[in-house]
Amino acid sequence: MKAKKIVIGAVSAAMLSLSVCSIAPVFAAGETVQISVGKISANAGEKFSVDVSLANVPANGIQCCDFAIKYDSSLITIDSVEEGSLAKTDAVEKDPSSALMSIFDSSIDNKKGLTSLIWSTSLDDTSYWMNGDGVFCTVNGTIAEGATGVIPIEIVPASRNTYPGSDVQNDVISVGYFKNKDVIRYDVNATNGEINLGGSSSNPGNSGSNDKYLKGDADESGKTDIADAVLIMQNICNADGFPITEQGRKNADVNGDGGVTTIDALEIQKHILGLPSELD
Repeated sequence: MKAKKIVIGAVSAAMLSLSVCSIAPVFAAGETVQISVGKISANAGEKFSVDVSLANVPANGIQCCDFAIKYDSSLITIDSVEEGSLAKTDAVEKDPSSALMSIFDSSIDNKKGLTSLIWSTSLDDTSYWMNGDGVFCTVNGTIAEGATGVIPIEIVPASRNTYPGSDVQNDVISVGYFKNKDVIRYDVNATNGEINLGGSSSNPGNSGSNDKYLKGDADESGKTDIADAVLIMQNICNADGFPITEQGRKNADVNGDGGVTTIDALEIQKHILGLPSELD
């Protein structure tokens, strides 16, 4: 039954790419969704969990989201995927099609090292779409015995044909919505994640501190990226669930006002998009 749901869900979410084949998509000018995979530390032979987050979600929200994560299946296997708080909208109760398919679904292929992630609703009411920033899903897996170094987790287009029976391979990360007969697609800026084996943790909530100041580096990963903006927003909403260390808070105070606010997250996003910001 689960396999059937995955197939049906994939067909539904693929509507975005299917429409692109017959109708030229309309790109939402200046609107870029950030997709990021977390960076964590772990040891060989252990279980791990890593978040996949969305940020800079436009005011219109997201009706369809279709992409995958790629990894070295000789080093890690994915055991399960859990939907995050961002994906848990009321669409699951209000969308009549949810009886036949999952609003959120995943397809794990550890032979290929590819896990597809899908979210879609047929509801036109934007209040049931994904809105705001947060965790889209949490990926749970196991690290192989003897694995060493840094294992990358990449964000890639879902591996499938653009529509059933097509010989054309999908090559886009689809995030957007339908408006009348138009397909509105957002640009996507992807930040890959990693599992650092035996290294210092850059996982949000790490209780340690490297005592090194790097402006914007809220998660103390050694660089400032979209994961820092996501962590700041998560911390503002749920400080206990997404703590930031003392050093991380010093780093996160981008505008230097003595606190960590949504303005700091905005400045990081502006910097990533190449816009003038306090990080310049």
